[in-house]
Amino acid sequence: MAFSPRSAPRFASRLLAGLLMLGVSLAPAFANSVQEAEQLLRQKQPQQALEKIDAFLAQRPRDPQGRFFKGLILTELGKIPEATSVFQKLTEDYPELPEPYNNLAVLYAQQKQYEKAKTALEMAIRTHPSYAVAHENLGDIYARMATQAYDRALQLDSSNAGAQSKLNLIREMVSNGARGQHRPSALAQVTPTPQPPAAAAPAAKPADAPKPPAPAPQVAAPAPTPAKPAPAAAQPSAPQAAPAVPVKAAVQAPPADALPEAELSRTVEDWASAWSRKDVKGYLGHYAADFKVPDGKSRSAWESDRRVRIEKPGAIEVKVESFRIKPAGTDRADVSFRQHYRSVGLKTSATKTLTLVKRDGRWLIQQERVGG
Repeated sequence: MAFSPRSAPRFASRLLAGLLMLGVSLAPAFANSVQEAEQLLRQKQPQQALEKIDAFLAQRPRDPQGRFFKGLILTELGKIPEATSVFQKLTEDYPELPEPYNNLAVLYAQQKQYEKAKTALEMAIRTHPSYAVAHENLGDIYARMATQAYDRALQLDSSNAGAQSKLNLIREMVSNGARGQHRPSALAQVTPTPQPPAAAAPAAKPADAPKPPAPAPQVAAPAPTPAKPAPAAAQPSAPQAAPAVPVKAAVQAPPADALPEAELSRTVEDWASAWSRKDVKGYLGHYAADFKVPDGKSRSAWESDRRVRIEKPGAIEVKVESFRIKPAGTDRADVSFRQHYRSVGLKTSATKTLTLVKRDGRWLIQQERVGG
């Protein structure tokens, strides 16, 4: 099975604004730099786009949008190890974001590293349970793994009629669905969408394949949707050994003048999720450099204390609900919510308020207090 990093799959109305979920708000000068790089990439000038985005990152090295976009450009250039490194580092620096995990899974799948792809997609879903694209992609990975297992069973016992029947059923099911949807025959990385909010999603012509893709037996093929014409030249097709349904990802910057309440709520949910996973690095990464440490402690002493508490043996469960958001401009807000905490020997519920500030495109905790 071969995967082409340059083929762009059709994703119709299910396009996700990946960078909208990243919570990026760029100053005009920086936004123009990213837009220029995007335009160069759409004009099939990836090397020039890379030079433009590198110049942008020289000024804002931690910017998640610029780094995410660099990963897309490197993928387009076929520099898979470098692109993998970019997305891997993003998952380390921004563990609460699902999109880098999803794109990392794309690259692993292209290299037939399905276990790694599965793990990356599971992390994407853990950080954002409603991320539909990651759920679909995980199903496709399971499908490929199931096909390999059936093939192996038949190699060991060619008379195994059950394995042959299941394998044929999978191929027939997805063959019908894939033809109806005109999906490409490679697990692929999507290049960025245009900046205007109402931009149409691009579509790619599917490459010829020697045999249909293979999803997991229990997954039904999705309903067909009509394809839209691609705005750019057709992507080159790569030789296919055993195609699969495409993995999807997309980037699009959000409006810079609105306070995104859903984004604020999600930031708190991601913070609680990292706490529940006992992911100390992800948890502490939600706090701003000027966080007001309680009880007069130093920042290092407070972080050490939090690390000891979180890493002690036993499961932790933190749930948050009933959000109330009080904005103070476009880069500051108080988020109050009900927190339910459970660990070994302790169960509490309380109202908590976090003061969030926006720094380099991310919402971070500046102050934390119990009560409204």
